[in-house]
Amino acid sequence: MFHKEGYKIMAVAMILLIIVNLAAYTFIFTEWIRLVILIGTLILFFLIIQFFRNPKRDTVFNESHVVAPVDGKVVVIEEVYEKEYFKDQRLMISVFMSPINVHVTRHPISGVVKYSKYHPGKYLVAWHPKASEENERTTVVVENEVAGEVMYRQIAGALAKRIVNYAEVGAEVVQGSDSGFIKFGSRVDVYLPVGTPLKVKLNQKVKGGLSVIADLP
Repeated sequence: MFHKEGYKIMAVAMILLIIVNLAAYTFIFTEWIRLVILIGTLILFFLIIQFFRNPKRDTVFNESHVVAPVDGKVVVIEEVYEKEYFKDQRLMISVFMSPINVHVTRHPISGVVKYSKYHPGKYLVAWHPKASEENERTTVVVENEVAGEVMYRQIAGALAKRIVNYAEVGAEVVQGSDSGFIKFGSRVDVYLPVGTPLKVKLNQKVKGGLSVIADLP
């Protein structure tokens, strides 16, 4: 199963790679060079389609649980001052996605979207300390009666040139459902109240919609 954001890119890539191979078989008469081009283009196409895969995730719904919004590795757990929405100290958990991870962003809790805003910006590497404030990004806050307000931020990286965000203010969303997509590698930060009991630790790998990263009392 592939994400809808990838259909156009995969179709264009397929057409271009077919043209490359047709040209190779028309103008190149050395068999082993033709074979190298064929294998190379097949590998490239495989890498492109795997990037847009969208596996089904059977989220176990729990209003007090915060699930990982994306696949990747936990690279930061620290208290920070969140100045865009909460304007106070928050516990930030950052999940970094490599190019081989699934890049679907999922809602970490069920509830109502209270805030959703896009910010243009730079394309610093995703792990740069200032990436969460200076890079292109979208910020979303979802609220329910048990968990309260949970904020997550999609952050573009050096390779990610487009962030897709489906969250609309006032919409009711379901935990683990599709919230957006980041094209070609980046990270997502989750902001929770200070003192929230966490279920993850640094360098732990998580799966979006499945791994519980925190249990809000």
